[in-house]
Amino acid sequence: MKRKHRFISGYHAYTTDAIRLVDLVLLFLSGWLAYWLRFDTWVMTERYLWGVTLGGLFGLMVLPSFNIYRSWRGQLRIRLVLKLLGAYAVIGGLLALVMFITKTGANFSRLWVGFWMVISVSGSISIRAIAYPILNRVRAKGGNRKSVMLIGDPVSCARARRHILKLPTAGFDVGRVILTDHDWNDDLEGIKHDLFKNGASIDQDEEEVWICLPISQGDVVRDIQRSLNLSTANVRYMPDMRDFRLINHAMSDVAGLIMLDLSCSPMSFGARLVKRLEDRLLSAIILILISPLLVAIALGVKLTSPGPVFYRQERVGMNGKPFMMLKFRSMPVDAEKNGIRWGGAASMPVTRFGSFLRRTSLDELPQFLNVLKGDMSIVGPRPERTVFVDQLKHEIPGYMQKHMVKAGITGWAQINGWRGDTDLQKRIEFDLWYVENWSLWLDLKIIFLTFFKGFIHKHAY
Repeated sequence: MKRKHRFISGYHAYTTDAIRLVDLVLLFLSGWLAYWLRFDTWVMTERYLWGVTLGGLFGLMVLPSFNIYRSWRGQLRIRLVLKLLGAYAVIGGLLALVMFITKTGANFSRLWVGFWMVISVSGSISIRAIAYPILNRVRAKGGNRKSVMLIGDPVSCARARRHILKLPTAGFDVGRVILTDHDWNDDLEGIKHDLFKNGASIDQDEEEVWICLPISQGDVVRDIQRSLNLSTANVRYMPDMRDFRLINHAMSDVAGLIMLDLSCSPMSFGARLVKRLEDRLLSAIILILISPLLVAIALGVKLTSPGPVFYRQERVGMNGKPFMMLKFRSMPVDAEKNGIRWGGAASMPVTRFGSFLRRTSLDELPQFLNVLKGDMSIVGPRPERTVFVDQLKHEIPGYMQKHMVKAGITGWAQINGWRGDTDLQKRIEFDLWYVENWSLWLDLKIIFLTFFKGFIHKHAY
């Protein structure tokens, strides 16, 4: 059975299976309580039992995708509350979607569904609101803390100690430091240290041992492991990876081989399923709502300039695969007869109506058809032309990593002002941040902010 271990870098991040189980049980119990409130009986019919079971399955899929099970030590809990609200809203939405598709909505009480979701999210928030303050108070009084021994070079050990000091709620204390650099004679930021002696067993009372060395010193790491052969402590390796470009890094067991994942897509099977449901549901709804606007724009394009209504252009999408992206045509038909160049879109000739479409980003609306087809996502890094990708992937480190997810109509870079002819390096930084931190909640946040920051912008052209 494959297990995925979260990497340790200054704080203890882990997924708590117990909390997952509590949330799942809470979903089932909340469904029963909601049934009693609605129908004044605890004897649930088979139809509602299937509904509760389906809600539990959606919970198993949706809740982890909102990243609520990662460590929240030392972070603002309001973000966790917002993520929980968003997750249960999605669960309720998926239940409503299934009822709509299967035409069984009339067989379920909408009041029951409402009670169920409200009780579930309230219970989930309440459990955490009780548990976290208790845990923090216990740690503040010196309980539930772990003593850590740091072994490694002075720079890496000092960095690990500073991280521990910055996160007191993580529950770690540095008990002892052993340095592998025998030329280091000073104290380590006020802490006395011992020197590592190869071949000698290391006696320790600490519960955790963190080996802080660069990957290049693998031989020394093995020597330290041998010296800890009598230890019962948790031994963890914290390599110095400050110069590495990391995307969703973790330790994995692949085919029996231990792997250090340096750059991995966040799109697991469950995440892909959630994002695809999000895209199909929202794009279908949006296309229905804006269909009169699409017809009006199509007429405007056709009446103001000769040529087709739509402009098709090859762009590079997920995993570097090309696709044909749709736009409303905003330029004369022969606008690119002299070729294209990077950053020259603003200087290309546009029609008068096309200029309006670009300033308001209305020329992008046909891309919801790309989303419905599966070529794009509503949220993701903006796709570029193949010719530019072939050029930029050799010039910008990490450029191709933005293609680990589907290209989007809007994205994290766009709502933060990095669109059009802006600093490409900054835009890529924001794109990679999105890839690293993807969650369904982040997608919904970007969609919401697009209404205020994404349509009309000074760099739109």
